[in-house]
Order: sequence, then structure tokens, then C-alpha cells
Amino acid sequence: MYPAPFRYHRPAELADAISLLAELGEGAKPLAGGQSLIPILKLRMDEPSDLVDIGRLPGMASIDDTGTGARIGALATHARIAASPLAQRVPIVADCAAGIADVQVRNRGTIGGSVSSADPSCDWPALLHTLDAEVVCRGPHGERVVAIRDFIRDAYTTALTPAELVTGIRFALPPPRSGGAYIGFKKAAPAYPAAAVGIQLRLDDDGACTDVRLVLSAAGPRPVISAEAETLLRGRRLTQANLDAAADAIIAAADPPADARGSAPFKKTMLRTLLHKAAGIAVGRAEGRPNHGAHEYV
Repeated sequence: MYPAPFRYHRPAELADAISLLAELGEGAKPLAGGQSLIPILKLRMDEPSDLVDIGRLPGMASIDDTGTGARIGALATHARIAASPLAQRVPIVADCAAGIADVQVRNRGTIGGSVSSADPSCDWPALLHTLDAEVVCRGPHGERVVAIRDFIRDAYTTALTPAELVTGIRFALPPPRSGGAYIGFKKAAPAYPAAAVGIQLRLDDDGACTDVRLVLSAAGPRPVISAEAETLLRGRRLTQANLDAAADAIIAAADPPADARGSAPFKKTMLRTLLHKAAGIAVGRAEGRPNHGAHEYV
């Protein structure tokens, strides 16, 4: 099927793009890498009157490491992020970026587009929860910063206001003795994961977990988090029993849909397995052991 007719615009500057979106109204959609939007247009699940191409806006694809924090421009592609020094410094970022779909999608898809789509199966929104990331937005009324946990409101629903765009993602770099892993299960490389788990933690000198963030993806309308699960791990070693208790708590909050990728019980079983595997990788990284290559989806 072909998309419905639309008018195409390619502004030269961010301010021009925002002005165009405000002027054109609800019928206008921004277009970046197009990996989420174009399939929707081809299936006619949406029929916008105008497309505003922001894919070539200057200054929005940088990946910056300040030494204590990181900022990723909204137009940075998954492939560029995966190959960046930042991904080497924060391996969980490489896990996510290098594991998305296939090479073609990674070369075109952008982190800003992924976060803005709020697709329950997208990897970036869940991954960014593990880093307590913030989303930088700009619209007709200026710039604002929204915590990722407040940005994703529901399936395909974000905190973006009319004519507002995501311009970047920022987060603090993990402190020493930190490690993380993001790992998922998918039937084929280009497919969305049937289930995925992210964990970012810090260990003390005795190997106990001093802080942790845990999230499930493709397990509900938005990334699944559980304060109870994190509390069950904080201050303790990540033993089989402690991980089982945390898995019970967070999976109880999950509501994975039954679809072609598997039944809900199958996905919950897979989430438990992935949680244990991701935790093992994260601990190894925090202890300075060799990278286990978590971005290789199982």
C-alpha cells in the first residue's frame, strides 16, 4: 500500500521546523530517520497532511561526553551511537544501540525518533530508564527537560506538546564499580524483541549492590519498573534467591501482550531468564571482568 498524499517540507534550522509544525497544526508530522513513521504511512495507519523533514537539521546528531555526563543529539543514529566512545564507556548503551533491528535500520533510525514514538516494544525508552535519563525538548515556548519516567505517558503517547520536538537525551555517567546490561529475546534480527530486560547497578567493595535500576521492555504499554524489585536488590548480593525475589516483584507488574511473538506466560518466563542473564553480565562489568557481549540477542 502507498501512503496517502501529503505536502513535504524541509526546513534548514530547528527554529524553522518548530515554526512550521506550529503553523501547520495537528495534521503535520516530523520526519527524522523514518523507521517508525514510514511503515505507519505505508499502512495508512496515519494520514498526515504535511511531513516536516528534520533529518538534516544541523547540530542535532552529536554525541558528547563531558566527563561526568553524556548528551546524545536526537538525530544520532543507532549505528553512530553503537560505534561511539560513549558506548564503550557505558556498555549498556552499546547493548541497546547495536542490538536494534538490522544494519539498514540502525544506519537510518535515530534515538530521538525512537523515544518520540513511545512504541512499547522500542528499546531506547526502556534502556534510558536504567540511566535515569532526561529528554531535552524544544517547542514554540522554548526549551524544557523532562525525566524519561515522566516523558513516556502510555503506549505511543509522550509528554510532547504541539509543535514540540525532542532535541537530545542526557544522563549522568555511571560512577566507578558500575555495570549494566540490556538484553532481549527476538525471533529474527529485524524484529522487535518479544521481551527485553535492562539493569544498571553499582557494587561496593564487598560485592553488595548499593544502587540499581531495573526495567522490562515489551512487557506492557510503557517500560515496566518496580521500586519494590529494586529495594529487594539494594544492599544485597545478587544471589539466585535475591534475583528470583526481584523478578517476582517486577514481573507481577508486567502485562505483556499475547501476540505472534508469544503468549503472555511465555514472555513472563522469558523475562525471568533474561533478568538473571542481564544481572550476571552487569555484575561482571562492575567487577571489571570481560564484556560478555549482551547486545547479541538470544
